[in-house]
Amino acid sequence: MDLRQTVSRGNTGISRINLSASTKIKNVQEPTPKCLDLVKILNLLEDPLTTNLTERHLFVLRKLLKRNKSGFHLRELADIAKIINICGEKVIERPKYAPFLCEILKISRIPFLKGKASDDLIYAQDAINFLSCLGRLMKIPNPDIQEGVVETVQSFFSLEASKDQPEDIQTISPFYRLQLVERSDLPKLLVESIDALQNQSFIKLQLLETLQLLCSFSDLNCRSMLDAGAAGTVCLHMNSADPPGRFLSCCSEILWILLDSSGREDAVAQLCSLDCVVSLKEAFSSVLALTSQGFDLQLRNYLLVFTTLIAENPNCPLIESLFAKQLLGYITLPELEISSAQKLTHSKEDLKMKKLLLNLLILLSRNVAAAQLFREELVMVSLLRFVAPPKKQPSLPQSAILSQQEELQLQALETLASIAPVMLQDYMGCQGNTHLLLLLDWCCASDARDRRKLQMQRCIRVLRAVTSLGEQSVNQDLSDQGAIHQLLGIIIQLEDVCDEGDAVTIEMMSNIQLILSALCETDLHRKELFGSEGVEMVVHFLKKGSENFYHGLGHNKLLISTIDCVWSCIVGCCITENQFLWKDGAGLLLDLLRSSPRCMHGIILSILLDLFNNPDTRPLILDWRDADGRSAPSVLLQLWRDQEEELGVLRDENGGIADPEKPLLTRFQDKISNLSFSANAPSAAVLETMENLRGKIYLLLSRLGFQDLPGLSVEDHVTLGIVMRYLDFKVCEVWNEIRSELSLDDVKPVTSDEKALHSISMTLMGKAQSVKEEQIRILEEQKQQEIKEEIRIYAEMKSHRTQEDLAAKSWENYVARTSNYNILKEEKARRKKHLKSKLKPKEAPGDRPPKNFITHIMAMKTTGEPGPSGVEVSLARTVI
Repeated sequence: MDLRQTVSRGNTGISRINLSASTKIKNVQEPTPKCLDLVKILNLLEDPLTTNLTERHLFVLRKLLKRNKSGFHLRELADIAKIINICGEKVIERPKYAPFLCEILKISRIPFLKGKASDDLIYAQDAINFLSCLGRLMKIPNPDIQEGVVETVQSFFSLEASKDQPEDIQTISPFYRLQLVERSDLPKLLVESIDALQNQSFIKLQLLETLQLLCSFSDLNCRSMLDAGAAGTVCLHMNSADPPGRFLSCCSEILWILLDSSGREDAVAQLCSLDCVVSLKEAFSSVLALTSQGFDLQLRNYLLVFTTLIAENPNCPLIESLFAKQLLGYITLPELEISSAQKLTHSKEDLKMKKLLLNLLILLSRNVAAAQLFREELVMVSLLRFVAPPKKQPSLPQSAILSQQEELQLQALETLASIAPVMLQDYMGCQGNTHLLLLLDWCCASDARDRRKLQMQRCIRVLRAVTSLGEQSVNQDLSDQGAIHQLLGIIIQLEDVCDEGDAVTIEMMSNIQLILSALCETDLHRKELFGSEGVEMVVHFLKKGSENFYHGLGHNKLLISTIDCVWSCIVGCCITENQFLWKDGAGLLLDLLRSSPRCMHGIILSILLDLFNNPDTRPLILDWRDADGRSAPSVLLQLWRDQEEELGVLRDENGGIADPEKPLLTRFQDKISNLSFSANAPSAAVLETMENLRGKIYLLLSRLGFQDLPGLSVEDHVTLGIVMRYLDFKVCEVWNEIRSELSLDDVKPVTSDEKALHSISMTLMGKAQSVKEEQIRILEEQKQQEIKEEIRIYAEMKSHRTQEDLAAKSWENYVARTSNYNILKEEKARRKKHLKSKLKPKEAPGDRPPKNFITHIMAMKTTGEPGPSGVEVSLARTVI
């Protein structure tokens, strides 16, 4: 609100006052001797022998005024404040002192004088005390003094007094004086004096205008005024009748500034009293009774803003004061005549009033008592009338009216989203579902779909609010009217025009999926109505994956609502389940499990568990592979390891059991192992199964079967040994907790129970030890397999090397024969000789020429013996 004050609120460019520093500097400097005149005046006023010499006092005080007609020096303010206090006490019985105090106030309008540049800091506390002293004069029941105080404070916001000073006189800055006012008790004292001016309307109005200047200057003044209860006090005086309208305007300006300051909560708390609410009610009625002027309409809306702010407080007595009933009348009867000269028209101020009233309904709906009032005033009927689509397109001159109607329609839909859940019976009685579905049809019209997007967004919000309650009558009514098919068509249309940055469309698609989930969750027939069209929609959104999960704009909510739609609309119905599996829905869920954030894993695993009730799920899960070629069991076992690392479960370097006594114990369980819990509280061993994924992973793998799982590594086999015994370990863990709690509570079980507990504990250790031994055997087999593989690779490498050497030697011989004629002749002679030796009929075996061969590895098998002797190799050779 523009107060048009001389000094604006904000940073004045003047350094703030450090009172502690000024006190130290003042104590360090040598004391300035008091002026002789002030010492004599104080003695004259305080001495018992001269205290009744009124004429002598006034003579001396007039001399003091004459000497300080150009302003008071900072160094004298402490003594002058004492003089003012003494005269203020005397003026009640001796009114002759009043003119002196009035003259003091006039001189106080002049900026304080200073002898040195450092006086601002040295005498800052004296100046603050002096200003507080002026504020205490308001308690004197003298109109002239009270008016003088008010005018003096008002002069602080004017620069005229400082301009009249001679140039050779050094004064403090007017802005510095305003900062001194912030530090003083002057704003608080002025607020406290309002009640003393009941029969002095003119001075009271001046005082309110002064308070308006003070609170608009700085937030410190607002805090000081609120400490004195300014908001409540000003509100109670806003209905003064003389002069009409000015009190209300000024008080409204003050309240607006106080509610806009850092002390807003204190201001609202002060306005929440019954007297203040009644005062606001009377002020609102009086404004409506005034002539229809633009200013009066604006003031009326300001009062509604104040009412809205205090309605946020649940203890506000708006209903008890009947103010709420009066305001609801302007919503339910929009053409109600407020006065003979005013009706609610299509002006901007009246539009603002209607929107404020609709917003007020949202705040009032939080009060349980408001539901009956809404029912009596037919609020639901009025809201549904607001949200109804127009019956025909208005002509061109009425386009402005159409724009206002759309604004009211949006605000009414926002209000309906808050009120419909608390007035569900009235909502159904007024056929609210029908109205909203018709509005959706109107919004989806192809010629104005983009312009009506906001109406569609608010309408979908209302449907989500009423369906989320789980009321079967509401959901059945929507289903009977074809809402499932209609919503599926809308979400497909929205997806066709949506881009990644369209937050409104993404929110609508997410809310539609939540509505469909609420409708289909508990009804098999509605899941069948969801049908192939719904399955196609869900699969389409699942294929998008979780890449945009952390991009904002509602992508994370859309993904979560899609997963919820799978669980509520597909799982549990054979028709939709088969269609979902046929479209590779299980594989899409596993892809999402592989790439989605940690917060999504729990619900995805739960859906997969429910899908296992369908016999077609298991082979699809076993056949699935991710982008890296990993199988579903391998991915689940990796999730198990990640979960145990997060929980702090003790494992060795290979992922095996490190401590057979604590095969599943988490870090949290270990910390609270020495605590005892009440009998009705779940133990840590039971509680941790609700908060992590290990139980769901165990159930999934048990449905897949623990034997012959595809695509498992050695690390997976090690983890699988723990998963297989998870239920046994968990049962024994619970019994160990029972045994521990009995020991903590000093309860000794009987012999048979002790033996049973000991047997259970030993069983746990035995099973854990057997799993650990099995893990060691698996690792040892893997190590031996690696050794055999290494030997085989080395044998292949050696064979390849030999073949390469022989091939290289053959090539060298060939090159030598073709490049050297003598070598060629020798080779020819050798071959002739070799040929003749073959033609001989008999030849001793020792006389045969040597032959060169290339050896090939044909097969290899292992005998189980350690080292190279455990490998048998089958070789074949070829003559070179």
